Amino acid sequence: MNPALVSFGLYVLAVFALAWIAGKSSSKSKSFVSEYFLGGRALGLWAFALTFATTNASGGSFIGFPAKIYTHGWVLALWIAGYMTVPFIAIGVLGKRLNYVARKVNAITLPEVLGKRFKSDSVTLVATSIIVLFMFFYLMAQFKAGGMILSTLLSEEPLFINGTEFIAQFTPAGMDPEYLLTLIIFSLAVISYVVYGGFKAVVWTDMMQGIIMFLGVGIMLVLVLWQVGGLERATRELHQMVPPKVCEAVFERTTESPKGKILIKKGTWYKTNNDTVFIIPSKSTLIKEGTNESSSVNAYLYENSKPKELSETASAKISSQKGYAYGENKKGVYLTAPGPDLKKGTGFLAIVTALSFFIFWPFGGTGQPANMVRLMAFKNTQTLRRSIITVAFFYSFIYFCLVVIFCCGKVLMPGMEANADRVMPELAALLSKNAGMPWLAGLLVAAPFAAIMSSVDSFILMLSSSLVRDVYQRINPNASQKKLKSLSYMITLGVGILAVFAMMNPPQYLQDLIIFASGGLAGCLLMPMALCLYWPRMTPKGAIAGMLGALIIHLGLTIIGFKMTGNFEPYDLLDLNPFIWDVIGSAILIISVSLLGKNPPQENTDPFFVD
Repeated sequence: MNPALVSFGLYVLAVFALAWIAGKSSSKSKSFVSEYFLGGRALGLWAFALTFATTNASGGSFIGFPAKIYTHGWVLALWIAGYMTVPFIAIGVLGKRLNYVARKVNAITLPEVLGKRFKSDSVTLVATSIIVLFMFFYLMAQFKAGGMILSTLLSEEPLFINGTEFIAQFTPAGMDPEYLLTLIIFSLAVISYVVYGGFKAVVWTDMMQGIIMFLGVGIMLVLVLWQVGGLERATRELHQMVPPKVCEAVFERTTESPKGKILIKKGTWYKTNNDTVFIIPSKSTLIKEGTNESSSVNAYLYENSKPKELSETASAKISSQKGYAYGENKKGVYLTAPGPDLKKGTGFLAIVTALSFFIFWPFGGTGQPANMVRLMAFKNTQTLRRSIITVAFFYSFIYFCLVVIFCCGKVLMPGMEANADRVMPELAALLSKNAGMPWLAGLLVAAPFAAIMSSVDSFILMLSSSLVRDVYQRINPNASQKKLKSLSYMITLGVGILAVFAMMNPPQYLQDLIIFASGGLAGCLLMPMALCLYWPRMTPKGAIAGMLGALIIHLGLTIIGFKMTGNFEPYDLLDLNPFIWDVIGSAILIISVSLLGKNPPQENTDPFFVD
């Protein structure tokens, strides 16, 4: 068996062992809901810091972010720089106050905090609906990332290859059978341990996974710099690289083709009728038995490249092609701002957009419900203060190393644009193979897999807690602990299954989903939460207006962007991230609607502002 698969399997078994222990602990608690969804509000320094850090360092950080580094180059260092300040803003601004209020009113979820603050079921329902909507998109992105990683580990296994070929016969055109199979495998694993273990399983596995992420990134940095010949050499070679062209292609049988059906694998180099031009399909397709060609697929063209492994099973016939809107045939484009871009003629990252991300990351992180839930669960103020420095160091190390690793990785492993979201696990496998330690690939791949699992478990649990605590318990406030326990398991399972169905045909870039969901959540919830904690004059109508106003702005800019580009990306009005417009609109609506209404009753505000 593949040594990498064995070492990775041992890691997964350790995760399940922790989940089993946590599940046993939660089941013995007298208050199942509080224990299952908040871990008894007793997180210490390392538990709180690592679960906070790893929840944010999700599949976007270890799959989507490396894909963007690989696609656009060094400019991603500027794009992510503001993330280093997330713990100072997210933990420092809301942490102490939110924890105090949540304990005082015995709130377990964010919608419950808002509902008890305003004595309004309508506020609770609106907040719950927004969380369910955007967290579902966030969850979808993580499932895609998990499938990508397993695809790398299993791609050479005969049983997996046979399974892919079997599924390909029933897979609709445009859907990737290999990804579909790995998505199912990943889903079964992660849903099982989250359903059983609850919040304690999430926190305990997050601690282990945070250590795995830190060590994995450090090892990858050493290996990639050694194998590429140093950062200086990597930079010189990266300067010579130009972006590929995109095309439509049909794959045909050749004289070397085997008989019967032929699986055209995404991410694999194939010949064209030009000896100096090679092609890589973006999705897998099939030349069926009795036919001579596949259906048309999107692909990337590379001129004057030297593929390390070239498939002889088929040859491509190109029907149309075009270059990048910014960076076509331009050397050095991966080293400087704004970076190459397939669609935008101004490049990937305009200066104004870069500045808006300095605002988006720290304040967007502050407004994430998954972060706020953790702020409700730490043990004491000393834990909070020490965690700020711990998390800041964790982020600085992880993200700086990732930029270096994948700029060097582009030199070591060209031709991944067709499948950029797989660059992290593919590079881990290559580095391990070159180092003569194939088993190491399993541990290196465990780093991004740990990031994904730590996010998936948090998001599934948050969705289920919102539905159980903020919807069902309001309908049936006298439900028994046994009933709530069964319902929590069922809803957690149902949320996971729905996410699987939604991600059967995902968008190209995982990070686009991450930014849409995180921006929407923070834009809709940041100002309502901050003002409800610090401004006694805020009213229920102001809270609802702020949340719905931000939702309309966010969805509106996303729809406009989709209409203009045909891609799942928002319209950056005045080159500013939509999150900024969400927050501005939300703040204006909350303040104006609250001031136009009556003062809230004193009995509603005293529990929050009078000790």
